[in-house]
Amino acid sequence: MAKQHRILTGQVAAITGAARGIGRATAQAFLREGMKVAIGDLDHATAQETAKELGHGTVAFELDVTRRESVKAFLDGVEEQLGPIDILVNNAGIMQVGHVIWEEDDATTQRMIDINVNGVMHGVKEVVPRFLARGRGHVVNVASTAGKGGFPGGGTYCGTKHYVVGLSEALRAELRGTGVEVSCVMPVVVNTELASGLTETRGVKTVQPEDVAAEIVSALQEARFDVFVPRSVAGITKVMNLLPRGGREGLSRALKADQVLMQIDEGKRAAYELRASQSDPALEAGDPTRQLTP
Repeated sequence: MAKQHRILTGQVAAITGAARGIGRATAQAFLREGMKVAIGDLDHATAQETAKELGHGTVAFELDVTRRESVKAFLDGVEEQLGPIDILVNNAGIMQVGHVIWEEDDATTQRMIDINVNGVMHGVKEVVPRFLARGRGHVVNVASTAGKGGFPGGGTYCGTKHYVVGLSEALRAELRGTGVEVSCVMPVVVNTELASGLTETRGVKTVQPEDVAAEIVSALQEARFDVFVPRSVAGITKVMNLLPRGGREGLSRALKADQVLMQIDEGKRAAYELRASQSDPALEAGDPTRQLTP
């Protein structure tokens, strides 16, 4: 007997980093399901524009995921305007790549940790008690297939996504039997500004933000933890895990996966890298020992 899909109509969803990219596409997919949607982003002006364009009562908030008090204010604001939150999508994240680990400047390293790691943790710490009090809720953490391996040129990024995968696994175990669900989203390279200028792999095509959004909707309907995008990556991951190290590394080189985050087109990534460098207010200015990477 087929498992019955959960009805999402009327549920309240909060999405971090949703002014553009995967977050925006997810908001749009949620609205098609009849959900109430709130988006949070450090770029408040763009978030407001996005909310206006999406319509259907979408609300936008300024959000700095590196500060727990900002995450709390975001969730409080959502509940005040839309009602109790049913779903939190921890989507906010940045990817600054193209350097070997020992040459990456400290500010870039810290920025990715602050946003990709602490941003997810702040969301979890603030929303889970609310969910437990109501005996229901769903945490969706957006990681990456980079959280299942290590790729040259993106050591810090991969490390932060390993964290999200590990955190999600632990959280799922801790919440077992409480009525609160967890999903971990692991897409390949997604066609957003974040992925501009990257080298393409063999055998695994770049996916669209809408593909990721569709799988998030499916995961909510099915209460599914592992959310690979595309789904075929789940099989590739299983095969890779069965191979000895030499086999895994050889296959990675054959697929050009070892070049994705290292051999980049700096010209095509310049605009994104600049914006990412300004995405953690604590690191924006003033300290000559913590220069931003353009």
